This record gives sequence, structure tokens and C-alpha cells, in this order.
Amino acid sequence: MAEENKFDDILEKIGKLSVVELADLISALEKKFNVSAMMPVAAVGAAAVEEKQEVNVVLKVTGDQKVNVIKVVKELSGLGLKEAKAIVDGAPGVVKENVKRAEAEEMKKKLEAAGATVVLE
Repeated sequence: MAEENKFDDILEKIGKLSVVELADLISALEKKFNVSAMMPVAAVGAAAVEEKQEVNVVLKVTGDQKVNVIKVVKELSGLGLKEAKAIVDGAPGVVKENVKRAEAEEMKKKLEAAGATVVLE
């Protein structure tokens, strides 16, 4: 016979609490044991950095070779010529959103080779 988890009855009771009751329980535990349920700020910051695996490719400045930049934007974004030209004419603007970092770095290299100034956000 498997040993019953000593916390099963507590977890079952907690599972039946409303959100308000659960918040009150957390507050009572914090007061009783002089602890905080808040995540440390350093850990939150680290988690935010880790999450940033996808970035936006943002065209800041088109440069002197606007036609070349339009061609590259068209190629990278999959948009038509008119839409690509609108992005370049409207700089600064997003060329492509939620791109994996490695792919975004390649896009940035191509756009910069065409004469544009690009940032990854």
C-alpha cells in the first residue's frame, strides 16, 4: 500500500477555497511565518530576459539606398511591393514581429547590408 501524501488533506481543502479566501490564507501565512509570497525582483528580471526569445525587427532609418532597402523588406516580410514601400517610407517601423532571435539577427544583417539602420526589440 502506497504511503498517503501528508499534505493531501490540506491541498484538498485549499482547492475548495474561493479566490478571496485563498488571498486571505496567503496573507495569514505571510503574517504567521514572517515571509512574503512575492518573487524576488532579481528572479523576475532574469525570467523576463529568458522569455525574450522572439523579437521585433524594427527599421529605424532607411539610409541612402532606399530602393535596395525596399527590396530586402519585401523579401524578408513576404509583403507586396506597395506594402514594403509603405514600411520603408514610414520608418521607423516594424518590418516583422515575433521573430526568433537567430532569424532576426540574419534579417538585421541583410537590411544593414542594404544601407538601413535596424534594431531588435
